[in-house]
Formats: sequence, structure tokens, C-alpha cells
Amino acid sequence: MTRRAWVRLDNASNIFLAARSDVDPKVFRLSAELDHEVDPELLQAALESTYERYRLYHAVLRRGVFWYYLQDSDLHPQVSAEETAPCAPIYQADRRTLLFRVMHHRRRISLEVFHALSDGTGALGFLTDLVGEYARRRFPEQPEQPERSREEPGPAAESEQAAEEPVHHLTTDDFVHYFRRRRRRPDAWAERVAFSREAAPAPLTIAESVGADDAPAAREERPTLPATPVHRVRGTRTPDDRPRLVELTMPVAPVLDLARAEGAALTMYLTAVLFEAVRRSSGGLGEARTLAASVPVNLRQSFPSTSARNFFATTRVQHTYAEGEDSLGAVCRELERDFRAKASAGHLEHKLRRFLRFERMPVLRVVPRPLKDVILSLVNRVANRGLTVAVSNLGRVALPEPAASHVHRLLFHVSAVRPQISAVSHGGVLTISFTSPFLETDHVREFARILTAAGVDVSVAAARTTEQELAEAGAAVP
Repeated sequence: MTRRAWVRLDNASNIFLAARSDVDPKVFRLSAELDHEVDPELLQAALESTYERYRLYHAVLRRGVFWYYLQDSDLHPQVSAEETAPCAPIYQADRRTLLFRVMHHRRRISLEVFHALSDGTGALGFLTDLVGEYARRRFPEQPEQPERSREEPGPAAESEQAAEEPVHHLTTDDFVHYFRRRRRRPDAWAERVAFSREAAPAPLTIAESVGADDAPAAREERPTLPATPVHRVRGTRTPDDRPRLVELTMPVAPVLDLARAEGAALTMYLTAVLFEAVRRSSGGLGEARTLAASVPVNLRQSFPSTSARNFFATTRVQHTYAEGEDSLGAVCRELERDFRAKASAGHLEHKLRRFLRFERMPVLRVVPRPLKDVILSLVNRVANRGLTVAVSNLGRVALPEPAASHVHRLLFHVSAVRPQISAVSHGGVLTISFTSPFLETDHVREFARILTAAGVDVSVAAARTTEQELAEAGAAVP
């Protein structure tokens, strides 16, 4: 009997074990909505083929004395009909299970992932390959795309690049690869920073962006405390801790035009709209006039990688109302400047090297894992007090044929301990999913009103969450 392969959790994953809860089990979902009812048998065949190329997804999570680690397994995934609420818990400490699931419901194929295994970009590669395999089996008469386009940068290109890699191994940890090495020569460092600026929108997680000439100059981030307390959204918890989910669908082009008009990328424009929506729906911010957002940055944009494991960093942007100009455009431009500075390659490298040095301190390395969990949980709670919302954007996705012709929308949902929006676009259609632990949806209504007033055609769909809504849905089923 040979020893199974294993690796320690990467830098970004450790926090997910300590921070997970009933409200936020640290699960996210990526879905593809097709133009026909999903065939479960073909989907199972496609899953088995895709699974063989993603050794990472064979892993189970084990608990060691000092650290968690991923270990290879011989488990096999099975597709299932969707019967649970979105982003239901996956990891169970007392069971040896895979850290993802694939489900189908009518025309949707959904991939749900425990965040300690992979990030959104890594999972997007898996979903792209899965839907591609399914489409080739479902439509064998349609020719495949002879050569995958390289014209579109961002997650789509990363997904395509990932598809060319036959196997995503368990062992790749790009945090160690990039941020534990000795510091590069100053000239090499300057070249990397210059490249990152020239390759805009490289620092962003999105493919849609303004041109480099339109971008405000990056500035050095200086840690500052909010001028006033951070506003935190409160409300009525959902009955069984399932997230309140609302989906907004719209054409991506007019929203991009609105963002470009403000000299901002799409992510910061959506963040500014969300701030304004929260402000309008709050009934008055009172003394807590600072709104802050957590925004993940895909490190693959600045540090080339095809890893399917977590490889991202989180930034924080904020705006304090009643201390200057508060128009949507002014807030948007302020957020863009703040984000570009914090998402620069230089700032990210400095920040992550510091985190890794802290993690590798001899004293901390011998602290037992349960105590590490307590420390990280406290750190997470403190960080949460300084946030109002969270914003995540996977950007523009270009699926290969024949999948592209049969996928109408892609959707991205994230379990959330606070109101969050998750965006992704495909085929000119932008979907923005709102998740929240609260029943109230006033901020969603205001968000839709702001876009509609700006000329964007927005359609809204909401999942049933309360007991009354679920009972009405059950009564409607013949």
C-alpha cells in the first residue's frame, strides 16, 4: 500500500475553515443555463471525463495536529438532481467526502465548491470543461471550435488555458511559488510592475475595463481608519440560514458604457451602485457614514498561473458619505483609484509576502490547529466589522463551441455573511446575483432602479426563501 499524495492548504484557504458557519458555509456555486433540459446520463459521463483531468478535485480535507491538508482519494462524484438550497454546506469534519458537487435542475448545470478547495477562477475552468464535454456528447453533429480564441483576456482566457492543461495536480501552490522565494532583482521587479500597468485591466478580476489611457494613475495605499464607523446592514435572518438569493439579468454593453463614462472598470462601477443602493435603502446612515466593500483580486492576472487551487487576495475599498461629493460618479472614481492602487502587483506581492512570513513564524507553526482556528476566527470577526458588503466579479467568459451556442446565461452565487453581489457575463448577458443572510431586499430594489433609470433593461428573478414562499411553491406543484 502506497501513501496517498497530500498537500497543506494554501495561504488563502486556511481562513475558510475557521470562518465557516451555518450562515456562511464558504460554498460558492457556478451555473450554466442551457437551451434544453439537461440529460443526467450525459452529464454524468461528462463529469467522469472532466474529473480525470482535475486531480485536485479528487482531494478530501483532513485535519492534522498543526494544519489542515488535502489528501488524494479514490472517491467518484455522482451528479444529482438539485434538492438543497443554494450553497448548502459541503465539508463535514466527521465525514470523508469530496469538496464539490454537480447538480442539475431543468436547464441548469450547477457546480458547487467548498472554498478551501478552489477559487472562482479555478472552478470556472472545471465548469467550462464540464459543460464543454456535456455539449460535445449532446450535440455530436456540431463541429467543435477549431482553435480557441486568444483575443479575450481575463478569466475566459484562463479557462481556455486551463483546458489545454491535461491534469490539474494536487501539489501546485502558487502562493509558495511566488511569495516565498527571495525577492527578485529591483530591475526585474520594476519590469513586472510596468508590465502590469501596461496590461490593464490586469489588476482586476474582470475582462471588461476602461483603456489604460483612461485609468487614473495608481497611487500608493496608505492604511487609514474610516473617518466614521462603518455602516453594517442588518435585517431578519432567513428561517433555516439559507441565503436570500435574487438574480438580475441585463445586457452587459450598456453597463460597461456607464462604467467607462465614469473612467472605471465594471467591478468598481457595480460597487458604487451597490453603495448608493445601500445608502438609499438604509433610511439614513446616521453616524455610520462609511461604506466599505471586500473585493477579491485574481492573482493570476499579475502572477501567471494555471492552478485550479485558491490563488487570490482580498482588497478593501470604502467611501465616507457627507464628507465631499457623494454622486454616483464621484464615488465610482474614488473607488477606482483606491482599488487600482491596492490591486497593483507591487502592493499585492508586499502584502502576501508579509502574510506568508507571519504564517511561517516558528512560534505559530507549533501552535495546535484548533488554537489556530480560534485565532483565525477572531481575526475574521474583526475584519467583518469593517465591511458593509462584498463584491465579486468573474468577468467575461467565452465558452468553446458547441457549448457556447447552447448556454444562455452563466450565474455565480456565493454564500454570504453580509449582503454580497457576484457577477459574471457570457454572450453579451451580464448576471448579477445578490446573496444575503437577511430576508430584506430593499437594497436589491434600489440597485435595479439605479440601473433602470440609467437606461439598462434589467430583469429580476428571486428564489423562494421564507416558509410562506416555500409553501406557496409546493402548493403550485401539481
